[in-house]
Amino acid sequence: MEVIKSLFEQIIKAVMSFNFLSDVFDVFLVAFLIYNAIKLLRGTRAFLILKAIFIVGVVYAVVSLLNMEASEYIFKILFDNSIIIFLILFSPELRQMLESVGRRSIKSIALFSFKSDADRTVMTLKTINDVCKASASMSRKQSGALIVFEKATPLQDIISTGTKINAESSTELINSIFFKNSALHDGALIIREARLCAAGCILPLTENDAFDSELGTRHRAALGMSEVSDAAVVVVSEENGMISLACGGELRRGISTGDLREFLTDYLIQTDEESADESVVGRIKNLMNTSKKENKEDRK
Repeated sequence: MEVIKSLFEQIIKAVMSFNFLSDVFDVFLVAFLIYNAIKLLRGTRAFLILKAIFIVGVVYAVVSLLNMEASEYIFKILFDNSIIIFLILFSPELRQMLESVGRRSIKSIALFSFKSDADRTVMTLKTINDVCKASASMSRKQSGALIVFEKATPLQDIISTGTKINAESSTELINSIFFKNSALHDGALIIREARLCAAGCILPLTENDAFDSELGTRHRAALGMSEVSDAAVVVVSEENGMISLACGGELRRGISTGDLREFLTDYLIQTDEESADESVVGRIKNLMNTSKKENKEDRK
């Protein structure tokens, strides 16, 4: 209770001593630092730890309000050493943050940049279509492929095992990555926020004893990735050209590009049709119509 009382007293004191110019600049500077810190941590396991720390802080506030002395004592010990714990947990991310700031020029520093949900939806649809077209092409040529769509679970530790690409999606680029003589064709391609993020990445293999022994390493890696994350993983078999999909710890084999496109669209895209802009809806409809035509051609 004393902590909360002192906090309110400090807030009142800060309001009474408000200086418009310096305080407004101070607020914008703090917001800028917090935004860029979250931007750097996002996509890493550290971001999940940060959310857990926030939850612990909320629990500590509730414990203090209810005057639960035993629990409050434990939390107090934890928070008294919070700086040391923070430095230990986030030392790699802090080093990465400082290196990133040092590499950036002043012109490249943007205060706040956001992409609309509609633009993100269109980009995701295009990437899904590119992957489906590339999968159909590689299936005909019996060229093996392993493609991971990141969803909510950050895959930064997987991305760090491969070669970063950070390129816009295209069917030709995906086909070239999994070309048999390519240096990156044996690993997995990670797709993050509708962009080809990294290739040649190493995925964890499944430990499921019931896994079909006839299936190769690509399928084991796809199922293993789906068991430890919410990612959707597309596999093209090098032996028979069969397209498979792993998601939620389950492997679905022998699916068509049409079914693949439909699943990925439903799984990866969350749209609000009522609030969508008409031009955006038109672009999405055009993409879906194009997808249906390509699906008919693939079946032929």
